[in-house]
Amino acid sequence: MKSYEMDMTTGSLWKKIMIFSIPLMFSNILQIVFNISDVAVVGKFAGPIALGSVGSTSILVTLSTGIVLGLSSGVSALTALYIGARDDSEVKKTVDTAALLMAFSGVLIMVVGIVLARTILTAMHTKEELMEGAVCYLRIYLLGTPALAMFNFGNAVLSAAGDTRRPLNYLTVAGVINVLLNLFFVIVCHIGVSGVAIASIISQYISAGLVLRLLLRSPEAFGLRIHSLRIDHGRLRQILGIGIPSALQYALFAVANLFVQTSVNYFDHVMVEGNSAAANSDPLVYDMMAAFYTACTSFIAQNLGAEKWDRIRKSFYICLLYSFMLGLFLGVGIYVLRYPFLGMFTNDQTVVDAGIRRLSVMALSYSISAFMDCTIAASRGLGRTVVPMLIVTAGSTVFRLLWIWTVFAHFRTIESLYLLYVVSWTVTAIPELIYFVHIFKSVEGTRQVA
Repeated sequence: MKSYEMDMTTGSLWKKIMIFSIPLMFSNILQIVFNISDVAVVGKFAGPIALGSVGSTSILVTLSTGIVLGLSSGVSALTALYIGARDDSEVKKTVDTAALLMAFSGVLIMVVGIVLARTILTAMHTKEELMEGAVCYLRIYLLGTPALAMFNFGNAVLSAAGDTRRPLNYLTVAGVINVLLNLFFVIVCHIGVSGVAIASIISQYISAGLVLRLLLRSPEAFGLRIHSLRIDHGRLRQILGIGIPSALQYALFAVANLFVQTSVNYFDHVMVEGNSAAANSDPLVYDMMAAFYTACTSFIAQNLGAEKWDRIRKSFYICLLYSFMLGLFLGVGIYVLRYPFLGMFTNDQTVVDAGIRRLSVMALSYSISAFMDCTIAASRGLGRTVVPMLIVTAGSTVFRLLWIWTVFAHFRTIESLYLLYVVSWTVTAIPELIYFVHIFKSVEGTRQVA
């Protein structure tokens, strides 16, 4: 096995999960640098209106990214399963099918998003003074969706093989370029919102090109061969069977958050801009925690292929503990550093004060999401995603809407709106945990009898 790959079926799980996850954390951070640097640069150098315009699109950017991540999770789980089973033929079929699927998905999301951008932003009650900038940013940003899809395809394949270092290297290059181009387009060229969007898509195509170049040159079973690329219908059904429910989970979260953003938009523009600035903590925390969720899926899938049941159970417990502690550390840490953190995005003290109201609620809330998301990742590693998606629909989508229509409608305070996150995570986590325990016992019993 190559030095940059990892056998997840042997050795210390505590050590290997951490070694696997740390580069992935930094990879995830660098991906969100694309968007956070956009918000920071326009907020500091183009003013609060530009900040609000870019911030108003954050939920839609999360939606498009979430669909891509959901599909790539199917790629990662299935690839890891066949790597764990040492079946090179099935690995190749999976990777070839996934490459074509992800390319098509990226183009489709781009086209649909560009066409419907203004309609959706209007439905979200985006402030009139923010609308033109928001539409402009979103349409340009979506041009990078095919690259986003292909990078996440490559990242999923490499993560399934235990290689999280090289994607980090590529994102480091792309992230530095993104920040430099942001500053150049906004400060030197004075093109504000359009400039940061252009910088983001250039960076996305650079990272996608680097990871595809690696896969095209790789001699491993997961390497790409252009001349032999074709869809295997059996593998396509398996990828979609895991990926579509996972993508729907991300989409449902985003749709529920659209209603949250719509509710935020009922407050004055200072509160909207403060929420936009403070909400930059969300992807920072979620995406670092998500490294352990990816590890959970990959370790469980590889050990499922190897039929090592004790390691499956331990992988879940370790990833859950790691992600909970990380969420707690980051949430509290950002609140402690709230003034310099919010100061990266705005010079307006009233906007900073509005942002602090969000951070004060979220600081202790983020860690609770680990019980929901890590359990969903564990179920995905076992090849089960439909029931978790239904639970998420009820617990974190329907419940959030009911909260907005009842609790928030009664109190009409921004704090009562922000509290829906931690309550909905708790409501969703309980049945997710019960379901995972049930399917683990079921899969273990079925495999051992066979």
